[in-house]
Amino acid sequence: MSPHEIGLYASAAVVVGVGMRTLVLVSPTTGSGGGGSAGGGAGPGEVLAVVRAALARRPWGTITLFAVMAVMAVVQYAVPAAVNDLMRQPGALSNGQWWRAGTALLVQSSGITQIALNLPALLVVGAVAESALGRWRTLAVFLTSGVLAHVVSLADWSPRGGGDSVAICGLLGALAVTCLLRGNALGLTFKDSWYALIVPAAGLFLCLVHNNHGAGLLAGCLLGLAITARMRTRLPQPAAA
Repeated sequence: MSPHEIGLYASAAVVVGVGMRTLVLVSPTTGSGGGGSAGGGAGPGEVLAVVRAALARRPWGTITLFAVMAVMAVVQYAVPAAVNDLMRQPGALSNGQWWRAGTALLVQSSGITQIALNLPALLVVGAVAESALGRWRTLAVFLTSGVLAHVVSLADWSPRGGGDSVAICGLLGALAVTCLLRGNALGLTFKDSWYALIVPAAGLFLCLVHNNHGAGLLAGCLLGLAITARMRTRLPQPAAA
């Protein structure tokens, strides 16, 4: 395995690990301190509890996105030509096919493995993001960060491919920034959430090696910064029993 591949896998592991902890910390359902020990990792049980609570709030925006992606997963196997018709293609921008930056979100060009990873990740991250940021902000971050990442890919980084993992990375970036900047509203101290800084750091590294997931992470972080600056009220609180 080359140093480049080692760096990519290490970055992915870091993003997943920090992302799981961020989901717990940022959730409005876990109470003061995010439901876990300060600075510690998030166990599967904690993450499952947070996701179940987020799904119980009926995150219709995330459910709609998941349904669209699930239908498209069926479509791309029923009509294999749909993948080539919708994903990123070399020379697409110069040929005026700018729309591929959006349609590339709809198909998983690596097939069943990508589908098996991305669909559950969308449901998990999207549900928590929607409980923390709200429906329309979540949809805006998903679509904007995803499209921007595909634009960067079409421009030079990775002209051929497709998938929504870059948009899911955008949601993680927005949640990491929310965790850092709205810690007081979540009952957190900097000691609890400092390592969320690793998310934008991983985004920078991935951008340096021209990996489009880094573009998604950084776009999400910037959108999270804008959202946090405009939020004047506390994050949504769990409904009374």
